[in-house]
Amino acid sequence: MPKPKKVLIICYYWPPAGGPGVQRWLKFVKYLPDYGVDPIVYVPKNATYPIRDEALLDEVPEGITVIKQAIKEPYGIASMLSRKQTKSISSGLIPAQKKQSLLQKAMLYIRGNYFIPDARVAWVKPSILFLERVIKEQEIDAIITSGPPHSMHLIGLGLKKKLTALKWITDFRDPWTTIGYHDKLKMTTKTQQKHKSLEQEVLREANQIIVTSPSTKKEFYELTQTPIQVITNGYDVQENDNLNVNNKFTLSHIGSLLSDRNPTILWKVLSDIISKNHDFRNAFALSLAGRVSEIVIESLKEYKLDTFVQLEGYVSHTTAINLQRSSNLLLLLEIDSPETRSIIPGKLFEYLAARRPILAIGPEGSDMEDIIVHTESGTYYNYTQEEAISAGILTHFENFTNKTEQLRSGDITPYHRKALTETLSKSI
Repeated sequence: MPKPKKVLIICYYWPPAGGPGVQRWLKFVKYLPDYGVDPIVYVPKNATYPIRDEALLDEVPEGITVIKQAIKEPYGIASMLSRKQTKSISSGLIPAQKKQSLLQKAMLYIRGNYFIPDARVAWVKPSILFLERVIKEQEIDAIITSGPPHSMHLIGLGLKKKLTALKWITDFRDPWTTIGYHDKLKMTTKTQQKHKSLEQEVLREANQIIVTSPSTKKEFYELTQTPIQVITNGYDVQENDNLNVNNKFTLSHIGSLLSDRNPTILWKVLSDIISKNHDFRNAFALSLAGRVSEIVIESLKEYKLDTFVQLEGYVSHTTAINLQRSSNLLLLLEIDSPETRSIIPGKLFEYLAARRPILAIGPEGSDMEDIIVHTESGTYYNYTQEEAISAGILTHFENFTNKTEQLRSGDITPYHRKALTETLSKSI
């Protein structure tokens, strides 16, 4: 039997961090040993995670080496000024421009222009010094850096410059300079150029690039000749085979609802149906699990939907799975912008495994539309299709009323985390 390859995985999000960012490498690490790869994980010791899920600690595979080193982050200092605003900004809940206080504007400016590429940049230099020794002592065959935060890629870049024979794979869970929140960080032109320069250097110096969507692959192909491979996120739960849904006709969204992801077209549609359909009004419930922007809550009140809303707050991963499987419709919402066509939310794949119908609203030409259509798991709409959204919801409500609902989704096995890990292992 050949000797297992040793790979060092450098990432920021790791249990007890909660949210979708932690799932990707937690699951890759779980299955890599099955394909002749011995993973060693390097993560911060005292990270300021905006969301924590202690239950995920139980999912860390036994026997996996996890190396931790302290990190210095500005959010701890900033929280002494305003804990609530700091936590909101660090988790992506950036207020709309006209609703930002002077303190919020100042924090965004400082975050955008003094911490490049992100607030974890102070971890880069000490990590390079520390890991250079680890790589030599452990006889590491390859390193993988996963971002965002894209400071992780700067660690990889620094190690590659010192150890030129080392194989370096970059994993972009999201794009870098075209990510939706970049234009909200009040960056100067000089800062924007610095980001682009760092991005191009990382893409040029890496031996292999992994992205999570075809659109990101296309975007990066214009910047580098380095080989690029698409490995999406996936699911690692048993497919649901039990049609046991709520007594209420429940639409559920699992995950953060940011200000820019506020689907007013959906709120308008639901408000109109409620005003005209007595049976729908008596049966309807809207479940929102995760952080919800104040802008979204205000919109729900404006459309008189607040009395139908169940604000679950952040829930554990296990609870999220149960919510998905008991819902009549699963909402998948993305910002209506060309930049978000490449975003395939991680929750999509667990939605597929839940086998409940998906109602997705997003930009035209979205990568996630292709997956929904291919797997026959739901319906995708853009932000101009008000009548079609209304008709779709009413069709599902009719199935609910007549008890003719069915489990959805075709063959989704290519999106199982083990199948995706097998693909990854061939690149190491």
